[in-house]
Amino acid sequence: MDEPPPRARPPAAPGWAGRAGRPASPAEEDLPPSARWYGTPAAPSRHRIPRGLRRPLLGLLALAVCAGAVAGAVLLVVRVVSAPPPPARVADPAAGVGYPLPAGWRQGALPPVTGFTSAAGNGRDVTVMVRPGEPAADPREAADPREAVTGLADLYSRLLLHGDEVEVEDDRAVAAGGWTGHSRTLRAEYRDVVNRPAYLRVVLLTGPGGDPVVVVAVAESDDPRVRGEIDQVIAGIRRE
Repeated sequence: MDEPPPRARPPAAPGWAGRAGRPASPAEEDLPPSARWYGTPAAPSRHRIPRGLRRPLLGLLALAVCAGAVAGAVLLVVRVVSAPPPPARVADPAAGVGYPLPAGWRQGALPPVTGFTSAAGNGRDVTVMVRPGEPAADPREAADPREAVTGLADLYSRLLLHGDEVEVEDDRAVAAGGWTGHSRTLRAEYRDVVNRPAYLRVVLLTGPGGDPVVVVAVAESDDPRVRGEIDQVIAGIRRE
């Protein structure tokens, strides 16, 4: 007799694992068939750092922290070093004073007028000169230097300006560096078209503890910016 053909195995009933015919556990019933057949994937194990590597790694971490601190300190030093320097000053031992240089100004090697002991300017259109003043023989002149300043302004106007028309723009008392004194400002105009109006300022500072100081500023242009720089120099005069 012919043997009957083999019949297909009926599918596993729900709740049974597909392997070895064992019943599925309650935890496996919620898994897909592949997980029930091949098994639930195991969670990866936690790898521990070998004991021999712990100390070197801690050392590297400490070095990294130190490097960050050093980098911060270096950055702070660079910022301090790169900060703009304080304004330069001119020291005039003969007159016993010092005064600041505005931005772009330089000290002159030799004053352009005899008798002055220091000079500075921007190299284009303004020059400031300083010299020691003559002690006043008359105490009344020392108390009120206006007369001396008037004479000095007339002298330096003829010497430096040579203007066709010269007028007094300002005449007032001043104070700087612990001194008191007087300032006189002249403005010169020229009839030709080449020369622009020029500016001259003469200051005499007097006070206890030293001889008077004479400051003469001359500018080839009547520019408010230049006047402001001259004011900065005069206001910054200090006894040295």
